[in-house]
Amino acid sequence: MKPWTLAALLPLDASLIRSLFEPLDVEVVLPPTRDRAGQLAALAEADLVVGDFTGELAMDREAVRGAPRLAFLQMPMVGVDSCDLDALTAAGVPVANAAGSNARAVAEWSVGSAFALCRQLAWADRRLRAGLWPQLELLARNPRELHTQRIGIAGFGTIGAETARLFEALGCQVSYWSRTPRPEASATYRELDDLVATSDILVLALPAAPATLGLFGAERLALLPAGAILINASRGGVAPDSAVVAALESGRLSGAALDVFDVEPLAADSPLRSLEQVLLSPHGAGATGQAQFNIVGQVVANITAALRGEPVAHVVNGVEARIRKR
Repeated sequence: MKPWTLAALLPLDASLIRSLFEPLDVEVVLPPTRDRAGQLAALAEADLVVGDFTGELAMDREAVRGAPRLAFLQMPMVGVDSCDLDALTAAGVPVANAAGSNARAVAEWSVGSAFALCRQLAWADRRLRAGLWPQLELLARNPRELHTQRIGIAGFGTIGAETARLFEALGCQVSYWSRTPRPEASATYRELDDLVATSDILVLALPAAPATLGLFGAERLALLPAGAILINASRGGVAPDSAVVAALESGRLSGAALDVFDVEPLAADSPLRSLEQVLLSPHGAGATGQAQFNIVGQVVANITAALRGEPVAHVVNGVEARIRKR
């Protein structure tokens, strides 16, 4: 039987990609160019696809049409918002993500951001680098001890749950909201508006979906206690940039740590770049060596399972998890 063909859309060195997948006895195909034409050339004969974590080579409806033999799509990340799940489901293609692989990394970024904003670390660092000694000014900015803050977490998947665990270990009072309450959670469940109104630090850990886009717009952010802090480790658009800017300028938010934005990369003229109470991150909350190791392990394990006729893990679109060659 002809070997399975695997199209790897990853923006990585070709030798690294081949070293990962060729030992699995598959024919590895790479896009000759990093554009739609190159993507379609790689997909034309592909049985299996490992997607592009940058979203540049999205698995949208056109890409799905251009992959008539596609039997399985593995995303090397947790988010699948660069995939047209409706088109893939209609084509009978199971889509798997790397669920939980970066949960600890994102949780640590969220806690680290909370420390940085509560203690004004970036502000003080910039002043000292400018030759100043802002000891009294720092105290006037009301630095806070983290354990005194009420933490609210919107979204209680693996990232939200791990974030709650870390904040609880620091002595914080932690509440959460999710579509489905978790009886096993040690954090306190609150309805969404109540969560927002009682959170000194609000952490967003939600996926991008029609129901979550714009969920934290200006009206909902206005429910926050005055001087609250927002930490967004979810997806761009869940808290629209314009709403966050307005809340910062009004003083409703005293600070924000943002890893995601409406449009990425963040525009050079975005007002967020000029607000010094904002901690900016280039969608890198989950970018640690350990998280990447975890992702690679999950991807290779799932491709191996597909080739062996065993069910793959973490299918997100409800299609049969046992892969069959077409």
